[in-house]
Amino acid sequence: MKDLNKKAFGGLLRLLISLAVLLFLPAWTLDYWQAWVFLAVFSGSVLAITFYLIREDPRLLKRRIDAGPSAEKERSQKIIQTLALMAFIVVFVFSAVDHRFAWSRVSPCTVAAGDILVVLGLLIIFVVFKENTFTSAVIEIDTEQKVISTGPYALVRHPMYLGALVMLLGVPLALGSWWGLLTIIPITLVIVWRLLDEEQFLAKKLSGYSEYRDKVRYRLVPFIW
Repeated sequence: MKDLNKKAFGGLLRLLISLAVLLFLPAWTLDYWQAWVFLAVFSGSVLAITFYLIREDPRLLKRRIDAGPSAEKERSQKIIQTLALMAFIVVFVFSAVDHRFAWSRVSPCTVAAGDILVVLGLLIIFVVFKENTFTSAVIEIDTEQKVISTGPYALVRHPMYLGALVMLLGVPLALGSWWGLLTIIPITLVIVWRLLDEEQFLAKKLSGYSEYRDKVRYRLVPFIW
């Protein structure tokens, strides 16, 4: 268990260092208060989720540690995850470049609204984790896995991706970039591709998923799609 916790905190530290590099290097300055506030908000939220998983659901924590293209078992998901990683990086780099060249004028209130969206998105993800202990970071089926149709899963079939999109929508605003909102388009397309591919996999491999898919109409956004 101690090794698992060390691995979790080590992964979190590497993520935060990577985000700092993606922000301050393209911005070419440390005088970027929006980035410092974002990092504090993001790291505090993710740290709180990590502590919860350590205490309440270490099995889910273990499922979440190994992520990314190399961890995926399906070839299609390896490709999707590679594109998702690239699109994720672009969100931060482009927003930081916007700050460097002052393309956008974003008020502190709008920056605060962006940080609120980041927290809201991570809160949705946290609720998903509480509801579904089988929320692995990769597309796979656990031997004990069952279809979850309660909580946020009663509204949409992929609430974790909804949370991710809400968070990502807040990132450019939190970083003081209007133009950065354009980077949400490619990462949204990749997420949609991932969830459609995931649904095909689950329908084949997970008993009861086809029935659940027929019951819950919306994939990602309630009353829209």
